[in-house]
Amino acid sequence: MVNKLKHIKHVNIQPRIGESDQMNSNLGLKGSPPFDPQASSTYKKIPCDSDSCQALSRYQYSNDVNDCQYSYSYGDKSFMKGILTTDTLTFDDFNGQKTAFPTSIFGCGHNNLGKFRSPSADLVGLGRGPLSLVSQISIQIDNRFSYCLVPRSASSNSKLPFGQEAIISRPGAVSTPLVSKTPQTYYYLSLEGVSIGDKTAKAETILKNAIRANPVEDPSGTFSLCYGAKTNINVPKMVFHFSGADLRVQPENTFRMNDGLLCMVIVPSDSLSIFGNFAQMNFQVEYDLQKRTVSFAPTYCTKQ
Repeated sequence: MVNKLKHIKHVNIQPRIGESDQMNSNLGLKGSPPFDPQASSTYKKIPCDSDSCQALSRYQYSNDVNDCQYSYSYGDKSFMKGILTTDTLTFDDFNGQKTAFPTSIFGCGHNNLGKFRSPSADLVGLGRGPLSLVSQISIQIDNRFSYCLVPRSASSNSKLPFGQEAIISRPGAVSTPLVSKTPQTYYYLSLEGVSIGDKTAKAETILKNAIRANPVEDPSGTFSLCYGAKTNINVPKMVFHFSGADLRVQPENTFRMNDGLLCMVIVPSDSLSIFGNFAQMNFQVEYDLQKRTVSFAPTYCTKQ
């Protein structure tokens, strides 16, 4: 699982005797082998008084041990608690060659709750914080990575290339600059407006007028605009106007099926607004951290 907002890489560790079934049940995983620190000769715990530990926004100190303990929660109500550690991380490239990164910093989780589609319990943080995977290997990957998110219904996996493999080479790409703000772990973009057809206003209002069907209430209270699954509606296309880039998204980027209802996935927020994974499906999204730009190219990600 990838999270662009967080700034550490997290792995599920081998639990103590009697804990394995409960841990895998909480994570929604069966048969996924966790990382066993005792099987590694290069594994080390990071002390609480280290600079790396204090770079975390949510570390905890214990008088009993000097381990760097952390606790993080995520937008889907999952959470992960563990200790900060270091070991050698090894990745396969597209040619099947292995590349090792010694003394990489990551979190070892011992108390986790969440449901992930992947059979892996690991979570990779691609944020801009100093401990993210991207920050730790920035020189080796030329400060560049990208991803192509497949639709939820796809059986294939999304791709996450680094370095030269991440460069968008297809036509139709648009680019927008990154904006400097705090906290620095996020990637900030300047959204100048959203248009539906030739109109620019509140998305929900325009969509209601354009669809011309009777909306129904979402029982979960999550979504503010929903329609019955059997309602024959024509969802208009939407354009997000970022600084220097007009991003045209498809209906599947703005609506999804939820408990038998077709609901708009754009929801209001009183805090940070997030351009989420639904909006980015079937786009190759490239982050060039040297040029400080994010680029989007419409792509059938299942064919990548």
